[in-house]
Amino acid sequence: MIFRRKAFLGAVSAFENAVRTHDADAAERAFAQLHAVYAKAGDGEFREAGPRLAALLDDVPQGPRAMAAVITGACVERGADAAACAPGVLAGAQEAFAAAEAFCARWAETGGGELPDPENDALDDEVVARTGYEQAIGWWTLPQWEMASVAVLNAKAVRQGSGGKAGLLARVERVAEASGHEFKCLAYALRVLDDEPLVVLHRESGTGYAMRMSGLGDNFQLHTLLAGALIAGGQVSGDAPSAREIAVCRDAPGQTPTTGVFNLVGADGGWIWNEGTPSDIAVVDGVRLLVLDPPPYQRGWPAGRLFPGMHGDLVLERVLDAREAADWFAKVAPAKG
Repeated sequence: MIFRRKAFLGAVSAFENAVRTHDADAAERAFAQLHAVYAKAGDGEFREAGPRLAALLDDVPQGPRAMAAVITGACVERGADAAACAPGVLAGAQEAFAAAEAFCARWAETGGGELPDPENDALDDEVVARTGYEQAIGWWTLPQWEMASVAVLNAKAVRQGSGGKAGLLARVERVAEASGHEFKCLAYALRVLDDEPLVVLHRESGTGYAMRMSGLGDNFQLHTLLAGALIAGGQVSGDAPSAREIAVCRDAPGQTPTTGVFNLVGADGGWIWNEGTPSDIAVVDGVRLLVLDPPPYQRGWPAGRLFPGMHGDLVLERVLDAREAADWFAKVAPAKG
């Protein structure tokens, strides 16, 4: 353990010194050593190394910067302070997606065609000549930036404290539209809502509920937690999910089969797809408003979390009284036949 600690944190120190003295050869050697030994480091070493590496990211050359961000993200997953590591990682992701956006534009301007696959194609001189080096590196490193960004966004403090989420999401969406690549993990992580009020109306019983949700990666997770809060909680009738199904949607590891018991519907009568995110639920009079109808067909899926490192929560704060529920029902479209 002593040797491994010296190897990992020694590589971190060597990398810091090389980056700060602008010694490219030493930085390359230290980075290679860092990459070779980090997987064997202990949790305490990861906790120490994460903020140190994050503080360097802005000064690391564009190519290895993305891999340094991945190692920083790995440190966060092993206990490093996500809030301390996030600014460097998310700023780097912003730059990479900005470069990738320019890459897609230049690719289209210079003849178009199928875009190179960053994970399977080599970056060659022809691509650089068409798009520019910085733009090409931005495109090629997006998978690494997505991985590192999701690692820090697993932390609620980062999601709540990052003022640049909307700008990054807009860039991600523009690059996705221009390229046809989805970047689903990062886009969904940036859409996660925390401490978000939600009014839920159960149409069959005419009842309503004030709820609050945090850390839900998709509507599959929301669906199961709604059934847990309302059916398992004794508010409405139906087939309740098991304690295990509810637990894996909160913070327990793994997945387990479940079956849908509702159809999630917006105030306008449109379906809220399980494949989407809670951010798809429209805001009505200052709060997201969701209607629960009977499912039109039986559908099952693996209950769990899209982001295993992100804890989810859905809290029933109070049952609406009959008059308040009726007021909310007056704002929604009738059930569709």
